[in-house]
Amino acid sequence: MRLAQLAAHLVVALIALVVVGGATRVMEAGLACPDWPLCFGSLLPGRQMNIQVFLEWFHRLDAFLVGIAFLAQFWFSWVCRSRLPSWLPWTYLFLVFAVLLQGGLGALTVVHLLPSGVVVAHLAIALVLVASMSALSQYLLADGGYAAPLWWRLSSGGTLLAIFAQCLLGGRMSTAWVAQRCLAQGDSCYWLELHRISAYLVAGCVLLFVFLPILIGGWPRSQWPLLLFLLALVAMQISLGKLTLYLGLAQPVLTIGHQLLAALLVALMSALCFRSPKAFKPRMPEMGDEPSLEPCHG
Repeated sequence: MRLAQLAAHLVVALIALVVVGGATRVMEAGLACPDWPLCFGSLLPGRQMNIQVFLEWFHRLDAFLVGIAFLAQFWFSWVCRSRLPSWLPWTYLFLVFAVLLQGGLGALTVVHLLPSGVVVAHLAIALVLVASMSALSQYLLADGGYAAPLWWRLSSGGTLLAIFAQCLLGGRMSTAWVAQRCLAQGDSCYWLELHRISAYLVAGCVLLFVFLPILIGGWPRSQWPLLLFLLALVAMQISLGKLTLYLGLAQPVLTIGHQLLAALLVALMSALCFRSPKAFKPRMPEMGDEPSLEPCHG
């Protein structure tokens, strides 16, 4: 249970890390600290500190703390491996290596002056970590539950991949400043149109996944609060994207909110994908419970 709680807390921490990273990019603070891993040659820059330097410095600090949390999870799963599935410690070890790779990509973004491919890969691993921790938290909280229906796993998995691809397309656009070039110069607008069309396709996948449980019923229908929340997130994401373009990308807080909703969508969709019905455990009668023992006297 402690491992499940730590995994759930890490999902929140990873989403916050993605948002801080998005704010760093939107505020053009990716190179505010010209060196790595230090910032202006020190752990805490003093007189150089401003909003951009703070964002880049805080993003690195947050990533370091998240990395320590992943190491703690791996250590805990290894110590308690006799009571856990044999694959779980190795999964955490893989995630630790993913965090190390993420740190390496973060260093490359500074050393090579924010190349678009490296920044998109940096975002991709961050979203993989969000999805993985959200899935693990659901598995650990299930505590021996039954497997979800096959159609649920297939439809949710396909929807998760569609959302993930849409996030990476948006990341590729933002790192190449496609929207800005399209609005200012009319250049590369096909990327913006592709992102807009694919957003409606992904929304259609979400709608299909949300309404299938209503038609089929059973355990999937009981997940309606999370399904409605998923639908609300998609609606807010599309509205926020339209509003951002309508205002000419002049409000950074809207762009940051757009990335926050994307990370929330990945986390929620991954949780739904790996969610399963809990096993039913019948209540055993206690020795002092006279009404429950009464039929035994007969």
